[in-house]
Amino acid sequence: MRVTWKPDGDVWHLGFRLDPEDGLDGTVTDGQAVRLATNSCRIQLPRRVADVHPDLLALAAWTVVAPWTTRRITFDRPVSPDLAAAVERGWGIEVGPVGGGPRAGGRLAISYSGGADSAAVAAILPDSPLVHFQRVPHPRVPNRWTHYRSDVLAKLAARTGRELTITRSDLEFTLAEPRPGYPEHHAVTAGAALMADELDLGGLAFGYELGSRWLGGGRYLLRYTPDNPMWSGDGRWGRLFQAAGLPIVLPVGGVSEAMTMRLALTSELRPYVRWCLRGDGGPCGECGKCLYKELIHAAVERRPLKTAITAARPVAAKWQKPPPYGGQEMIEYGCARVPGIETTPFGVAAGHLGATVESTSWLDHCYRPALEEIPDPWRKQVTDFMAEEVGFMTEDEERRVRDWGQA
Repeated sequence: MRVTWKPDGDVWHLGFRLDPEDGLDGTVTDGQAVRLATNSCRIQLPRRVADVHPDLLALAAWTVVAPWTTRRITFDRPVSPDLAAAVERGWGIEVGPVGGGPRAGGRLAISYSGGADSAAVAAILPDSPLVHFQRVPHPRVPNRWTHYRSDVLAKLAARTGRELTITRSDLEFTLAEPRPGYPEHHAVTAGAALMADELDLGGLAFGYELGSRWLGGGRYLLRYTPDNPMWSGDGRWGRLFQAAGLPIVLPVGGVSEAMTMRLALTSELRPYVRWCLRGDGGPCGECGKCLYKELIHAAVERRPLKTAITAARPVAAKWQKPPPYGGQEMIEYGCARVPGIETTPFGVAAGHLGATVESTSWLDHCYRPALEEIPDPWRKQVTDFMAEEVGFMTEDEERRVRDWGQA
């Protein structure tokens, strides 16, 4: 793989060319098969920047091209030995050219989507700036996902009143299959990486919570993952971001989605929280994500489910089958707390799971080992917040995390 960056005012154009051993079909870190649609993308920054450190350019490029790189990658600027070593150790990919020096920064920014998880992070870190990634169309790839309202999400982020940087990119259109989306989950940070020197960033906080970091969810395996390659400091992505002077920080990595929902909805950001990617004025109420988040929202408020979706709808089909389920810890949590759950699209799942308030109470507390992964400059602030607002798991509850998904 050969990559080239070309700046044009406030827009940085990324071009890449496959080597003979590379192919159009690749695999993301979490195992998802993806197919390449085009060999270019662009990132528009809010203003022109004087220069971008080569390690940051390499980091941003790698989040895009990693799935299709099989043997070597050639950057257009020499990268630091540490960054080259992180790619080689994590992916077994030969890196060149090497010869640049490392970089560092001082501030922690939040990769802010506007959903409950990232809003919870913003509530924990009220002085940290927000960096929002907005998807825009690609000039050479048709938009097959027109219902995605990235413009609405960006407007809501702007209304928070927080220090905000919005970067815009068409990099999601590098995917032909399964749909437009991030080539790697970390591609959402490409704009933040290009702005890191300008903003003096020395860390980037994400809203990945207990389920994604430790338990598995969605496409992740249902198992305890202390060496999660996606996010942990010892995982390959964690080492790569560290090498680029932009370590990954997971302030809510030790708490469940129930707790991030509560923290977000009791914060001043509540009017701007939006987990649905469809519709104009608010969540569409028709998609699978709306149904899932409504279960958590209702559970936190101990009220009946508010949805027009029935068990017969395709978006509810997964809950009419036996477990395991993606995000199963939250399905158990919701089924144990929502009044009248048996008459909702989750009724069948509730019957299979048999969860109770007592059996899911561990999800109301913070998993302390997650705090040990937070870099020193920000660990105490997050720890103090968790002690005051959430509380910590007992040893038995921590064991539930470690035993999750095990036969």
